[in-house]
Amino acid sequence: MAFISHIPPLEGGNYRVWREKYELALALSENDLALTSPCPATPVDPVRAENETNADFTTRQRDHAEVRMKYDLDRKKWGISNRKCLIVAKSTISDAIRVSILDCDTATEYLKKVESQFTSSSKAYASTLIKKLFNEKYFGGGIREHILKMSNTASKLKPMDLGLKDEFLIHLVFASLPKEYETFVVNYNMLSDKWDIEKLIAMCVQEDERLKSSHGDSANHVKDYKKKNFNKNVKPQGKAP
Repeated sequence: MAFISHIPPLEGGNYRVWREKYELALALSENDLALTSPCPATPVDPVRAENETNADFTTRQRDHAEVRMKYDLDRKKWGISNRKCLIVAKSTISDAIRVSILDCDTATEYLKKVESQFTSSSKAYASTLIKKLFNEKYFGGGIREHILKMSNTASKLKPMDLGLKDEFLIHLVFASLPKEYETFVVNYNMLSDKWDIEKLIAMCVQEDERLKSSHGDSANHVKDYKKKNFNKNVKPQGKAP
C-alpha cells in the first residue's frame, strides 16, 4: 500500500507519469505478474490413442496430473495479480476518465484502452519535448545542469518509442552552445571516438572552466591596461608657476 499511495491520480495531462508510477508500484510490491507474463494456457487433457495400452495411458495421465497441478497454481497466482492490477489501475484514475473506459478481463487489455484515450495528447507532448530540445540554448549558469536538463528532456521521449541515441543528443547539446565553444565542437568532430553523456559532461565542464579562466585573465588584462593609460594621462599636480 505504501508504494501504491505514491501513484498520482490520472487526470488527463499526467498519463506518462501515472503509467510509470503505476508500473513501478506494482513491481516493487511484487504484484505485476499479470503485466509482465501472459495468462497461463490451459493444458489439454490426454486422450487415449488407438491401440494404446492401459499402462501407457495411465502413465500419460499421471504425467498430465502434475502438469495440471502446476497450471492450477500458476493460474491462481496470475489471476490474483491480474485482479490487483485492475483494482489499482481503476482506483487511481479519476471518475471522469474511468467512466469512458470499458471493462476488460485482463489488466493489459484495460491499460491499452487507457492508453488509447491519451494517444493524441502523447503525440502533442512529444512534439513539445522535441521542439524544446532543438530550441534549447546555453546562456551560462552551469553547463553540467544544462546538459542534464537536455538529457532529462530526451529521456521523456523513450516511453513513447522516440528515444534519442546518445550521439544525436550530444550534437543537440553542441548546437545549444554559444560561439565560444565552436573550436571545442570542431575538435570533437575530428575525433574518431564517440562520447557518451557522462564523458560529454566531464569534457564540457573542463572546457567551461577553461573559458571562464581565459575570460577572467582577459578582463584583468584590459582592466590593468586601462588603469595604466589613465595614470599616464593624468598630469602630476604641483605648484603653479
